[in-house]
Amino acid sequence: MFMSELHIVIFLPVIAGILLFLLPERVFTLKGVLSVLVAAVCLIFSFILYFETAATGTLNLGKEFFKDGSLLNTLLKQTESFAAMHTDNLSKLIVLFVGLFTLIVSVYSTGYLFPKIRPRHYFSYFLITAGCANGAVLADHMLLFIFFWGIMGLTLYKLIKGHTSISASTAKKTFIMIGASDGIMILGIAVIMHLGFPLSISAMDIHTGSFAGVAAFLCLAAGAFTKAGAFPFHTWVPDYASYAPASSSAFLPASLDKLLGIYFLARLCNSMFVLNDWLTLLMLFAGVGTIIIGVMMALMQKDYKRLLGYHAVSQVGYMVTGFALGTPLGIAGGLFHLINNALYKSGLFLAAGHVERLTGRHTIDDLGGLSKVMPVTFFSVFVFSLAISGVPPLNGFASKWLIYQGIIEFGEGPGLANQLWVVWLALAIIGSALTLASFIKFISGIFLGHTKSIYRSVRGKDMLYCLPQAVLAIICIIFGVFASNWVIPGIIQKVSGDFAYPGIWESSTVSVLVMISIFAGLTIYWLMRGRGFRVDKAFVLGETQDHKTGGYPSGEYYKTITGNQVIRMIYRGAEKKYFDIYDIARETVLGISKRLSWLHSGILPVYLIWIIAGLLVMLIIFM
Repeated sequence: MFMSELHIVIFLPVIAGILLFLLPERVFTLKGVLSVLVAAVCLIFSFILYFETAATGTLNLGKEFFKDGSLLNTLLKQTESFAAMHTDNLSKLIVLFVGLFTLIVSVYSTGYLFPKIRPRHYFSYFLITAGCANGAVLADHMLLFIFFWGIMGLTLYKLIKGHTSISASTAKKTFIMIGASDGIMILGIAVIMHLGFPLSISAMDIHTGSFAGVAAFLCLAAGAFTKAGAFPFHTWVPDYASYAPASSSAFLPASLDKLLGIYFLARLCNSMFVLNDWLTLLMLFAGVGTIIIGVMMALMQKDYKRLLGYHAVSQVGYMVTGFALGTPLGIAGGLFHLINNALYKSGLFLAAGHVERLTGRHTIDDLGGLSKVMPVTFFSVFVFSLAISGVPPLNGFASKWLIYQGIIEFGEGPGLANQLWVVWLALAIIGSALTLASFIKFISGIFLGHTKSIYRSVRGKDMLYCLPQAVLAIICIIFGVFASNWVIPGIIQKVSGDFAYPGIWESSTVSVLVMISIFAGLTIYWLMRGRGFRVDKAFVLGETQDHKTGGYPSGEYYKTITGNQVIRMIYRGAEKKYFDIYDIARETVLGISKRLSWLHSGILPVYLIWIIAGLLVMLIIFM
C-alpha cells in the first residue's frame, strides 16, 4: 500500500500534466476541471499516506513489463537503485500540504487566468510541478532528489508568461538564479561523495568540523535559500510576484517553493549535518537579516503584488531562525511558521489576483474602498494580514510565539550565538511590528476609504475566486485558536519532538479573551448609539481628508522612513539593483567579457599565441 500511494502522488499529476499537452488551449476550462480532479485524488492519497507508518522503499519503474535481461529491463533495474524513497513525519506533512495547495490553487486558476497573462500549457506545468514537489520531498537518494528539484526550476520558469520585455526578463532571471543554485547543489553533492558519505538523505550525518564539510553544507544551503527566497538569494521572488500571474505566485513562491526550500533546509540543519557554532551564528544572521531586509523593502512598495513578494521573503527569515536554533522548540516554531506562512501568503496572492482581475490596477494609490464590492476578499485579506503580522489569536502569532520562546531558551547556551539571543529576539519582534505597519497600508489603500466611482460597478463575488481565499482564511483561524490544544501537540510535535513552554500561553484562553474584548466593544457601541456622536473633519497624516473624493494616499506616510540619509541611500541603492546578486553577477560577467573583447582582433597569430598559452597552463595543472 505504501508504494502505491507514492506512485499516485508523484506520477499521477506528472502523467496527467503530460497528457494535458495534447488538449488545445481553447479548452482551458476543461483543462482546469481535469486538473482539479487530479489534485483532489492526490490530496486524498496524501491524507492516506499521512496516517501510514514511516517506511523506506524503492519506486517500481515497471521493469517487469520488459523481458528479463533485455536492455530496457536492465536499464530500469539500474535506475531503480537510485529510486530510494523514505517517509517520516516531516515528509508526510509536507506532501499533505502540497496536495492541499495544489487543489486550492487549481480551483482558483480555472477562473482566474485570462488570455493576456495566461502561460501556454499552464495546467500541464502546474500538475508536473505538484508531482515533482512530492517526488523531491519523498526522495531518499540525493540524485533522485536533485532530479525532481531541477524539474521544478524549469516549470517555475514556464509558469510565468513573457508577454512583455519585463516579464520575459523576470522569467529569465528566475530560471538563471534557480538553475545556478541547482549547479551549486550538485557541487555540494560531489563534495559529499568525495568525503565518502552515502547519498541517502535519511542516513546522512556529516560533521562540519572540516572545510569540506562546511563547503558541502553551504553549497546545499545555497540551493535551499534560493528556492525558499532567503537573503541574499531572494531577489527573484519580488520580481516574480510582480510579473507572474497571481495563481503562479500563490502556488510557487508563496507555497510550494517555500515548502520545498524550507523542508530541505530543515533536513540540512537538523539531520543531514551537525552545525558548528560559526555556522549556527551565520544561519541566525541570515534569518534575522532576511526578516528585516524583506520587511523594510515591503514598506516602501506601491505595487501591492511586489509588496507581497517582499513579505514572502521576510517571512522566510523566521523559519530560518527557528531551524538554526536547533532545539525542539525552535524547530517546532520554524515548521509551524512554514505551514502558516504558506496558508496566509497563498491567500494574499489569490486575493491580489482577484483585485487585479477586477480592476486591472497594480498600484495601491489607484485603489480604495473595495471592501464594499469585494466583501469576502476583504474579510479574507483582513484575516491574512493580522495572521502574517503576528496578531493573536491567529496562526501567525502562534508560530512566531514559539520562535520567540525558542530564542529565549536558546540564550541559555554558552556559545557566541547563544549570547546574542537578545539581538535575534529584538529583530524578530521588530520585523513583526513593521509587517503590521506594512499591511495597514495594504488594507487601507486597497479596501478602506471611499469607493472610487470607476469601481462601484465592480462585482467581486465569483465563487471560484472567493472560495479558495475563504477556505484558507478559515484554516488560519482554526490553526490559531486551536494551536496549543490540537495543532502543535497533534501535528507539529510529531516532527520536532516534545518540548515544554518556558512561558505561559494557551491559545484557546487567548482566543476567548479576544472575543470578550470584541463583544465588550460592540456592546458599548450599541448602548451609546442613541446618544449621537460629534462629527468633524478627519485629520490624517497631517492633511485634512477630502470626504468627497475619499481619501488620502495611504503610502505617503511611509515616505518619512527615508528621512534618514543612510536609509535613503540604501533604498536608492536597492532601486538601482546594487544589492541584487543576480545583477551584480551579470554586470561582472559582462564587464569581464567586454574587457577581454580586445583579444578578438581577427589576427590569426594572436589566436595561436592564446591557444598555445592555454595548452601550457593545462599542462602545468595536470602534471
